[in-house]
Amino acid sequence: MEMVPSEEKQLVPKEIESAAEEPRVLCIVQDTTNAKTVNERLTLNLPASTTVSKLYEDVAHKAGYANGTFCLAWANTGAMVRVLPCPSKQTKTLVRLLKNIADESGTADSSGLDDSSQGRFIGPLPRDGTVGCSSDYSSPSYSYSSILNKSETGYVGLVNQAMTCYLNSLLQTLFMTPEFRNALYNWEFEESEEDPVISIPYQLKRLFVLLQTSKKRAIETTDVTRSFGWDSSEAWQQHDVQELCRVMFDALEQKWKQTEQADLINQLYQGKLKDYVRCLECGYESWRIDTYLDIPLVIRPFGASQAFGSVEEALQAFIQPETLDGPNQYFCERCKKKCDARKGLRFLHFPYLLTLQLKRFDFDYTTMHRIKLNDRMTFPEELDMSPFIDVEDEKSPQTESCTDSGAENEGSCHSDQMSNDFSTDDAVDEGICLDNTSSAERVLKPKSSLTFELFSVMVHSGSAAGGHYYACIKSFSDSQWYSFNDQHVSKITQDDIRKTYGGSSGSRGYYSSAFASSTNAYMLMYRLKDPSRNAKFLEVEDFPEHIKRLVQREKESEEQEKRQREIERNTCKIKLFCMHPVKMMMTENKLEVHKDKTLREATEMAYKLMDLDGVVPLDCCRLVKYDEFHEYLERSYEGEEDMPMGLLLGGVKSSYMFDLLLEIRRPDQVFQPYKPGEVMVKVHVVDLKSESIAAPVSVRAYLNQTITEFKQLIAQATGLCAETMRVVLERCYNDLRLLYVPNKTLKAEGFFRSNKVFVESSDSTDHQAAFTDSVLWKLLDRHGNTIRLFVSLPELSPGSLANRTSCPKASADSEDSLDGAKGSRKSVEAILEESTEKLKNLSLQQQQHQQQSSSTSDSQKSSEHSDFEHIESPAQEPDAASQPSQTENSTRAASDTENQFPSEERSDSDVNNDRSTSSVDSDILSSSHSSDTLCNADSGPLPLANGLDSHSITSSRRSKAHKGKKETWDTAEEDSGTDSEYDENGKSKADAQYLYFKAEPYSQEDGSGEGQKCLLVHVDKRITLAAFKQNLEPFVGVPSTQFKVFRVYANNQEFESVRLNETLSSFSDDNKITIRLGRALKKGEYRVKVYQLLVNDPEPCKFLLETVFAKGMTVRQSKEELLPQLKDQCKMDISIDRFRLRKKTWKNPGTVFLDYHVYEEDINISSNWEVFLEVLEEPERMKSMSQLAVLTRRWCPAQMNLEAFREVVLESSSVEELKEKLSELSGIPLENLEFAKGRGTFPCDMSVLEIHQDLDWNPKVSTLNVWPLYICDDGAVIFYRDSTEELMELSEEERNELMKKESSRLLKTGHRVSYSPRKEKALKIYLDGGPTKDPGQD
Repeated sequence: MEMVPSEEKQLVPKEIESAAEEPRVLCIVQDTTNAKTVNERLTLNLPASTTVSKLYEDVAHKAGYANGTFCLAWANTGAMVRVLPCPSKQTKTLVRLLKNIADESGTADSSGLDDSSQGRFIGPLPRDGTVGCSSDYSSPSYSYSSILNKSETGYVGLVNQAMTCYLNSLLQTLFMTPEFRNALYNWEFEESEEDPVISIPYQLKRLFVLLQTSKKRAIETTDVTRSFGWDSSEAWQQHDVQELCRVMFDALEQKWKQTEQADLINQLYQGKLKDYVRCLECGYESWRIDTYLDIPLVIRPFGASQAFGSVEEALQAFIQPETLDGPNQYFCERCKKKCDARKGLRFLHFPYLLTLQLKRFDFDYTTMHRIKLNDRMTFPEELDMSPFIDVEDEKSPQTESCTDSGAENEGSCHSDQMSNDFSTDDAVDEGICLDNTSSAERVLKPKSSLTFELFSVMVHSGSAAGGHYYACIKSFSDSQWYSFNDQHVSKITQDDIRKTYGGSSGSRGYYSSAFASSTNAYMLMYRLKDPSRNAKFLEVEDFPEHIKRLVQREKESEEQEKRQREIERNTCKIKLFCMHPVKMMMTENKLEVHKDKTLREATEMAYKLMDLDGVVPLDCCRLVKYDEFHEYLERSYEGEEDMPMGLLLGGVKSSYMFDLLLEIRRPDQVFQPYKPGEVMVKVHVVDLKSESIAAPVSVRAYLNQTITEFKQLIAQATGLCAETMRVVLERCYNDLRLLYVPNKTLKAEGFFRSNKVFVESSDSTDHQAAFTDSVLWKLLDRHGNTIRLFVSLPELSPGSLANRTSCPKASADSEDSLDGAKGSRKSVEAILEESTEKLKNLSLQQQQHQQQSSSTSDSQKSSEHSDFEHIESPAQEPDAASQPSQTENSTRAASDTENQFPSEERSDSDVNNDRSTSSVDSDILSSSHSSDTLCNADSGPLPLANGLDSHSITSSRRSKAHKGKKETWDTAEEDSGTDSEYDENGKSKADAQYLYFKAEPYSQEDGSGEGQKCLLVHVDKRITLAAFKQNLEPFVGVPSTQFKVFRVYANNQEFESVRLNETLSSFSDDNKITIRLGRALKKGEYRVKVYQLLVNDPEPCKFLLETVFAKGMTVRQSKEELLPQLKDQCKMDISIDRFRLRKKTWKNPGTVFLDYHVYEEDINISSNWEVFLEVLEEPERMKSMSQLAVLTRRWCPAQMNLEAFREVVLESSSVEELKEKLSELSGIPLENLEFAKGRGTFPCDMSVLEIHQDLDWNPKVSTLNVWPLYICDDGAVIFYRDSTEELMELSEEERNELMKKESSRLLKTGHRVSYSPRKEKALKIYLDGGPTKDPGQD
């Protein structure tokens, strides 16, 4: 039963169209029968139409009591309202019962039917004695008719975008200020002058109109923040509400220039005070007039152990003068000498709306952190400001305006708070000015007129690090206090206001703040009590015409939104699948259909959604219930074409436990009915003679059928003989079970919703053998372990593409025999004859060169100079293949962009190889065709019983089995396969059975329109990598030792597979492999990337080449092998003693490798290792591991620049030795030399504006290997300077210019710069609708 408002605004029942729409009642039952169970709760979530008698039954069942032996009572706020009637005679529903209780109790509030499902909400979910712990908070009630409707308080809340509670508090306060709201309403927006989107006053006015007239519970503030020029990131920045008030008022003043509201902020919120200094000897007074928008009141004076107890105390302290004596004496212009003086503030004029800021945020110099002061500070509901007004007009001849008052004002408690941007009038204006009369007509108001009435308390709950704001506001209409807590609005009392004083009931000592409540008042707003000026809110009927038009537009917009929400509420959203007859792949979409639409209409919508118009007729399609996880057709809907989808799907739900499939038939076929309870079986027919497995045929059976009946069903579908039929069930991946018990049911055999069986019926004697020894089992075992791989070979020239033919994708389920496979391989060789001949010539050149070469590196280098110049490649240069091995991405490349080298830093062969990799069609990866859906080249898809072809709902069994399997990346240390029973040559250690391998050409077009030479390989994944490479030799054209196998992952990263005795067990269907020419790694070899270290270049890390290091090789041997490669590939002609190798950790240079170091013994090495090569200007000075090489750089503060890096080699870790070496290097006297360790990654770059003060200069340590230096390895960066050198003085313009240059420089090098120590983002409101990006700012 649903309750809707009637014309009399009473709740009346409405007919429920489906069960899914019916609201539910959450019943929380407390067992008060004895003391042991009084704290126990029973929770029942019941439909609203549940009767009271049914409620008794459910409670009895859940609590374990006999029905009739207990009573249920309706409780609200802890008091018993009524005992529910006897269950035997009660048929009233829960919703009707709640309505009756509400009627009898008088108001919805007293009955517990609150305006929201959370009851009265004051503060951030209070639990103890904090604000908002009202008595009714502990027992929330639920009102189903008010979920989307306005609060029963009559006020509308504001939605918190993320952390905009501070904004909501201020907006609600301004809205509840009659004078401000009315003035905003009287301002008329001219759309021709400004875009309404960026007009702050217009968006505020629009928001206020919605707050006053909307029927919603809460309004979004995104339009207001958009007018501020804020983006979505600002919603996650919490700011100070007082700072926001200042910035917003300033923005409004700027927007209201040249309008009637230009002086509105000043008229309402601006006051004046006098800042004076009086000589105590002659009485001379120097003064100036300041304006203020709020008065900042100190909670606890600096250095004091006790806080002020009230606002009155803080105000008195604010105007209390201080004496300037001793070293702080004041120079008197009359006395012409320094004299004792009195400095202070006097209030001259109080604003109509008085704002007090309680300065609860402070800085603790002991902990050096910001803190919040939670001390108790009381504030009155009516504040008499007459004791704080200056009633004397001291314009005596000896008193004159001080022109340097700004200097005198330094250090005063308000100098950083007050602002004189709002008025240039320096005239003394004493008392309250309530009209626009001239100065001569202004009279001093009596003290009785300085009484202010509290109407808003902005509360902060939390700490200095963050928290939550909300507002307690008194309505001037009914004098009732309300809590405006984002979207929640509720009534509160004076007791709740007093709880915002803060503090605790204990003493007011220094530590009292630490134990006080963190929820306390932060900002107070008072209004002057003056009946002649106190305004009332404009009622709707009194709105100006332009506001009435705005109300009408917003009302229409809200109605449209409500209608759209109603449509959404009645729309069923469910997954839709379809096996597309042209694409031959399962496509997925989301069907959104109104609950009242019929099945026939929904089918037409699905037909259009799947783009089948013109592909198949509409009458050849139908919607069926489908289980995508099990690939199971649950049921069809014959005869229910006119039934509404809401009833068919069981109502409108957020999610469904099933999906829909748009099934397609051929025009000459008839749809089969699918009945609930049936199971789906995919039957694969096995032919032992051809050793092939056919595509599946779908059969529907019942779980209570016997095996004999099931065989008869299969015989009808396939035409096989049931008497000689063998049926094998695949229960899970590669778990085969022969069904041989005739009377056993399918359920007993383990059948489920979706099943796969293999059937064979022949006269062979194979059925007499044990199942695990039979030919059938071996064939099925081979089928279960065969995977399909896409192999990319080296590129072909365009001329050979004419010889290439496109072949249908063959299935591993339809493999030929061994002889057939060999014959197939010969045909492939014929097709690829041209490229094979080229690659054989390449192999011959390699062998000839190896006979002439004396070193391995020379052989590697020369082997790459092939006849690839005949292959047309736009990215290739004459020396395009001069690199011994191709570049593959390292493991770190996924997260380190530095390893994704730009093409200009690679050799030309790297560029060419990238083309080879990228030309593999990405569609192969995303293809959902599996071996189960493939067929032989000479046989088409088999039609299924339900009218679908063999590409129907079936997907790959092996793909499913590998879906949740983690991929292990191939490295030189640990390959992705598992230990096998095969040797390194791929031959069986126990003469195991032949492992299947079959390859076919696969046509692939790359983005440039050129062909890519590819193979489609079906292989037993139990084969070793060595045997797999041997099988690929005829297609690559070179021996398996002369090419490398790279596995391609989903993100197109490639990693070389090197462990020859590992199997392909980690591979799965449709994995991609790239073959690249080059010597394959042998055992104990590692591929190494060499980078040049250029310490004084803008980019200190430059990729040179890729080479191979071996275990047991010395560093000098590796340098000898590098020399010819550096000369040929990088044009670097250097001697072996003028370069060194050193450790590379990301971009940081590390340990210097000495010539006698041995890899894997002295130096740890791994796959895809990286090393720095550093060219030396002088012979190597590093001779021992006890030495330490550091990179030093001199900072010259007088010139504001850094000198170039220079290396210093230390014999020990002594700081004294470092300083001596630096003094000797630079000429700086030892006693004047200071040093600091660089920060971050090499080259530890930072702004020259920060070096002088931000680094930890001259640390008090004697050795380098202790805190805070921790210099234990080569490569550390040391800055040093002359302590007697003064820092260059810069003007503001020069500093800004240098700041921009440094920011631009550091952004180019990838180093971040930030000049402000403040972490918070500054609060800004942009008058032009958005910020201007400054590259110099962070």
